[in-house]
Amino acid sequence: MLLAACAKAPVSGDLSVVPTGDGAFRIEDTAAAAPLTGDATDLGSVSVAGERVTFRTVSSESRRVADAFGRGICFVYKGESVDGPALTRELRLSFYDAFPSTMLVSASYRNASGEAVAVDGWSLCDLQVKAGAPDPCFWSFQGQSTSAREDWIKPIDDAFYQRNFMGMNPADDHVDYGGGVPVVCLWRRDAGVIIGHLEPTPQIVSLPVDKKPGNDYAEISVVKEFDEPAVLAPGASLDTYTCFVSVYSGDCFGALRNYAQLLDKVGVKMPVSVPEAYETAWCAWGYERKFTISEIVGTLPKVQELGFKWATLDDGFQIAEGDWDLTPERFPNGDADMKYMVDEFHKHGLKAELWWTPLAADPGTEFLRKYPDALILGKDGLPRKIEWWDSWFLSPLDEDVRREQSALVHKFIADYGFDGLKLDGQHLNCVSPDYNPKHHPEDPEKDFRELPGFYKLIHDTARAVKSHSVIQYCPCGDCFSVYNLPYIDKAVSSDPTSSWQIRTKGYVLRALAPQLAYYGDHIELSDNENDYPTQLGIGAVIGTKFTWPADNPYVKHSYLLTPEKEALLKNALAIYEDKQLSRGEYVPGLYDIGFDYPETHVLKQNGKLYYAFYATAAPVSSVELRGLEEGKTYRVEDYYNHRDLGTVTASGKTVLETPVDGSLLIEVSEVKL
Repeated sequence: MLLAACAKAPVSGDLSVVPTGDGAFRIEDTAAAAPLTGDATDLGSVSVAGERVTFRTVSSESRRVADAFGRGICFVYKGESVDGPALTRELRLSFYDAFPSTMLVSASYRNASGEAVAVDGWSLCDLQVKAGAPDPCFWSFQGQSTSAREDWIKPIDDAFYQRNFMGMNPADDHVDYGGGVPVVCLWRRDAGVIIGHLEPTPQIVSLPVDKKPGNDYAEISVVKEFDEPAVLAPGASLDTYTCFVSVYSGDCFGALRNYAQLLDKVGVKMPVSVPEAYETAWCAWGYERKFTISEIVGTLPKVQELGFKWATLDDGFQIAEGDWDLTPERFPNGDADMKYMVDEFHKHGLKAELWWTPLAADPGTEFLRKYPDALILGKDGLPRKIEWWDSWFLSPLDEDVRREQSALVHKFIADYGFDGLKLDGQHLNCVSPDYNPKHHPEDPEKDFRELPGFYKLIHDTARAVKSHSVIQYCPCGDCFSVYNLPYIDKAVSSDPTSSWQIRTKGYVLRALAPQLAYYGDHIELSDNENDYPTQLGIGAVIGTKFTWPADNPYVKHSYLLTPEKEALLKNALAIYEDKQLSRGEYVPGLYDIGFDYPETHVLKQNGKLYYAFYATAAPVSSVELRGLEEGKTYRVEDYYNHRDLGTVTASGKTVLETPVDGSLLIEVSEVKL
């Protein structure tokens, strides 16, 4: 598969890398219908005094390697600067048998001058990606998190820019949003490319996507900008992170699955959910923060009647964020009231889940009076703010924080009797560098890198108390930090702004973590507050926050379960329990999430295929059934509306003549002759 001679183009699968001899390379997808990239690229460089340094290749070699990624070949290109200070570069391009069409990229720079050199930052995987036909030029996955709570999968038209910063956002854009998935996928109808980094911990980088008006390409790269210039003494070296480039066909699903498999090799292993994580859930958030115990307990008979398996007590039970004792306003008898509520959940056959927002403490709380050094501090010496709760960030590495928050998990599960926790808040995804002199001022980014270890502590503590406890992770509106995923049992669509977000977030998470349960969040957050076909079709766990028999008088919006809403809910729950699609296998590669219309998802469960079509922009008169075995006959049922749609015989292009205006969910099973 690999060509070992540096005089030839390194090739892996469909990825071809052609050195031009002057320090640059042409990157091509040999399966693409047209060139995938534009001008040759140096694949990255360093910046000194605001200027990019250019290098020329002076020698090259190749060597066989066997490491965490398996067996392969590393091509090493040694170069020297042709402008700016005297620097040398060793660029390493590695190709592995187990990962075709993928190239790992890293570089080392050495100061070959006689004086110190201040490096502003570096970039890797710098590419010009050639656009396809307009409208849109590309579809993309971009893994940033901002207060805009944007779509993860989006089209790119003629003019587009997105920074895709993986750190915490600057002060002018809500400092409690950050982190994400450190990759960018761009694809055309015929081919695509993904770049990102493969470090075993989160890193503060950007992955900008820049499509300037009139250009027939978009520029992408992995960029590291130092907070303060890195000063290299004469002879000193600077190493980049390990990054990667892959080319692929189809949409981003396969590329993201390949990325997750690469991460697995560096120790970032995706979780396997316990069966309890796939059970349906009712949440008391419909009563919001001014709930009463009687309201919640009074709803439980209806929750039980409908067949839900979980009930969640949401925000409002606590005195304050940081002080997690019960508020006397709603729990006048203290812990006895909470234990009574949990007992009522259990008496109604429900597992009990408790909302909690760790790593947050309100100013003036008893916790901060007792542990004033627990806070993350900025360069200015001030606490970092969590805007939603007017709270301050706690350090995930502070020993007092870790001890006290671990003790809270024990209290919630062992003392109160809860069966799981809902970790909630956009601030959970990422933290800012910590300049608190009582922590680790020599390494401010340590909190950022080691945040996932805090979630491991929470998960391990919960499991030690109750072996099948469930940790739900809801970083409100963020693109999930891929590094936090290993320590959760249930992901969630996390305050989606549309049904499209519910479906595409589920799509991405099924690619990254195929054995992680995905909760569709409250159905009231979907289009028209009742888009069950979206939750069912993507294989999401069904959830709701209905109120019954009456709304809370302090809540402006009504979430009352009317007879009409109840009929829809009962239908969806019956289908969910019967089909168990949340445990099904997602079938990738049949349809393109961006370029194909209608939007289509396919799940495989119990030997049957389940197609979900979404014609949300305009109706269609028929749909194509891909993935069937030619010549065989299949029975088709609209399982949402309980209609028999007859049979089809698979051919080169199998068409089901059924109109779709909105959604269509069908079960396709082989007719045994």
